[in-house]
Amino acid sequence: MTTSIPLDDPLAVPDTLFNTLEDWTWIGCYGGYYLQSNLLERAGFDHGFFTRRWHGRGPDELSCYLSAGVSIHQLHQVHSNRVISASQARTSPWPDADGLVSDRGGQSLWVCGADCTPVLFADPETGHTSACHAGWRSLSTGILPKAVERLEMLGANRQHLLIAMGPAISGKNYQVGSEVSKAVANCLWQNPIDKGNIKDNLLEKISVLESTGALKKDLISDSNSQSSWLDIRLASREQLLRLGIEINQISCCPLCTFEEPTLFHSWRRDQIKAVQWSAIVAQAE
Repeated sequence: MTTSIPLDDPLAVPDTLFNTLEDWTWIGCYGGYYLQSNLLERAGFDHGFFTRRWHGRGPDELSCYLSAGVSIHQLHQVHSNRVISASQARTSPWPDADGLVSDRGGQSLWVCGADCTPVLFADPETGHTSACHAGWRSLSTGILPKAVERLEMLGANRQHLLIAMGPAISGKNYQVGSEVSKAVANCLWQNPIDKGNIKDNLLEKISVLESTGALKKDLISDSNSQSSWLDIRLASREQLLRLGIEINQISCCPLCTFEEPTLFHSWRRDQIKAVQWSAIVAQAE
């Protein structure tokens, strides 16, 4: 008896079809497959973006697929902008935060999500790393600039950082209200808004977000609609670019969690609390 393979499953014929993502590679191992960014792999950083097929296996088990003998650091994620040192997140109960920065080598930093963007940072010069869980709330309150600042405190130069953004929900599948698009647009600028000209500043910021493709007006609803379609990864990339990071330092995975039900959990699609894990291992002394 033969078992049929879903035609839309990118891992159905792994030796011929599944490694077609530019700058990203599926890594096969005894437990299954996980994604790697070629940008981080070329710099020698052990890391991985796991799928829903690893469901039920947490960092304690997954870490051995990335690197042997590493310590495990994870968080109780609360959609915040809090970034802490890995040594502060060594055991349960895990601290409330959404970003980790290594403070020594051999630390594996873990974040999880089911539509939000997992963002992994690596500094080839110091070997330090960071892992952030970037949903719209964390993004709009500055979690990524905070991660960059924490890495710089450890000796990093932002012009040398390497950043990989893993699978997340795409803009065409993520409809948000005007309060969300305004909050994300505001985050592109780190300086406080000029209170005397707040409307013009907001319009300018929203226009910039639209020009990047990260925000699109809702063309389906009626003219009174206040909703838009938001791409968190593109908005995150734009924020990083405005911090002085170059486009060739950033790699964004094109896979959408909403559109790949065989690979990823998606809160927007399924309304079920289930996640996939992502991690990076520090090389620092």
